[in-house]
This record gives sequence, C-alpha cells and structure tokens, in this order.
Amino acid sequence: MTAVATFSVRKSRSGELYRSRTKAASRVHNSAFDGLPVTTSRYLIGFHAVAARLRQRADGVQAIYVASARQDRRAREVVELAQSLGIEVHGVDDAHLAKLADGEVHQGVVAQIRGEVLRQSIPEVLDTLTTPPLLLLLDGVTDPHNLGACLRSADAFGVDAVVIPKDRAVGVNATVAKAASGAAETVPVITVTNFARTMRDLKERGVWLIAADAEGTESLFDADLSGPIAWVLGGEGAGLRRLTRELCDRTVSIPLTGSVSSLNVSVAAGICLYATRRQRSLGSR
Repeated sequence: MTAVATFSVRKSRSGELYRSRTKAASRVHNSAFDGLPVTTSRYLIGFHAVAARLRQRADGVQAIYVASARQDRRAREVVELAQSLGIEVHGVDDAHLAKLADGEVHQGVVAQIRGEVLRQSIPEVLDTLTTPPLLLLLDGVTDPHNLGACLRSADAFGVDAVVIPKDRAVGVNATVAKAASGAAETVPVITVTNFARTMRDLKERGVWLIAADAEGTESLFDADLSGPIAWVLGGEGAGLRRLTRELCDRTVSIPLTGSVSSLNVSVAAGICLYATRRQRSLGSR
C-alpha cells in the first residue's frame, strides 16, 4: 500500500457532496492511470506554434526553416527571434517546406524540434496540485483542429491536464500543435489505453466527472463547479459513448437560445471551462 492523494467528502455550497483533497493510503489501477509515452513532433509548423515554442521552450528547437520568398513582418519576427536565441535559420523553397511538413499547411515556416519522449501520468499531475484539480477528458475527438482548439481553451482557463484515449481518437501531431498555437507545449496531454477504467480511477481519487451533454439534467448556469472536477466531452458527431456517459457523476447542458441544437466540441469545452474558472474565481473572493 502506498500513500496517494485522494479526496475526503465535504458539502458544497449547493448541498451536494464533494470530496476535498487529503492524503490517505489507497491502491489504484496504475495501468489505466499511467500515461503512454508520447513522442513530440519532429517538425512544428505554422507561425503561432513556432513562435510560441521559441518563447516558451527554445532549448529544444534545433533549426528554423522559412520560405525564402517570405519577407513580410511575421516572417521577419520569427527569424529575428530565432537568431536572438542562437538558433540556426535556413531559407528554403516551398517544396522543401512541404516535405518537412509532410504535406500539411505550414504558412512558410517549420521548426525542427529535438526528439523527446514526454511521459506524464494522472497521479503525477494530481499529486503536485495544491488546489482542486480541473481536468478535461475528451472521448473520441478525431479532428486535429478540434483537439488543438480544446488545448488552447485548456491553457487559457488553467486546466491541469487533458486526457485522451489511445484508440479511435487523434493524438498530438503537427496539425494539432499548429491549431493549439503553443498550448500543446504547456498543457499536459495524457494518452490512456482504457478510457473507462481511467474514469473509474479518477472517481476513486475523488474527482467528480461532469459530462457536457445536450440532454444534461443540470444547466451550466446553475451547476456547482467547485471542488475537484473533470469535464467529459464526446467527439464529433456521435458525442459521448454510452459507457462514458454512464460513468459520469453528473450531466450538465449548455443553455442555447438559437436555432442550433448543439455546439462544436471545442466550443463547448471552452464555454464549460470558462464557466468553471469564473465560478471558482468568484468563490475565492
């Protein structure tokens, strides 16, 4: 038996039961909690993603490749930033950039990143927190632009980690990193082999799972978002899988007044995370 972080039961301000962070001896299924090794992209593409990497973690950038034909302000800013950091800059043609970017839209700039293996598990994240955790679980998001947008919202609203399944979902690739505009470098993304077991283990650790669902029994306007929580959102089209929905402790809907009946997963994630951060900020005053 090893000591791990868990959460003791307390009353929330709405009277619902929540679990506050304590230390206790407990055993969890580490096989589900352990994040899979994720190898960062060898090449990072797009101005936002490359500039963000240079500002945040320049030590891992080996070289910058810029289209020789680009002499505009954005290109000059990236070149000057890289050179000020002592990073080699190469002017190349579009064909060379297209090869480096593996056919993805690169905007005329590609960064070569040192190969790294990032390994971070949910216990590693939870055990270092001094405030109630805020997690984002994405079940079956397959569009890299949606995952990238979710990571941007996660970074903006202080999410401690994003959890995604290994199968039937997109991983963090060059397109995701570009769409995330640097957030892929700052938000831990943990890939798990068994999404359902990971949800159960989070519940054992005292994290409440809240499904964002159009048919939710609570309105986001009224929901208590204090305490340790993980927002759970489904992928494009199909939404939440049946088992995923059943494992959630609560279901919350976003009130809509227009003609549309649902929102894009990345838009919904941003709204839910903003509401959580706003409520917690007001509650701490």
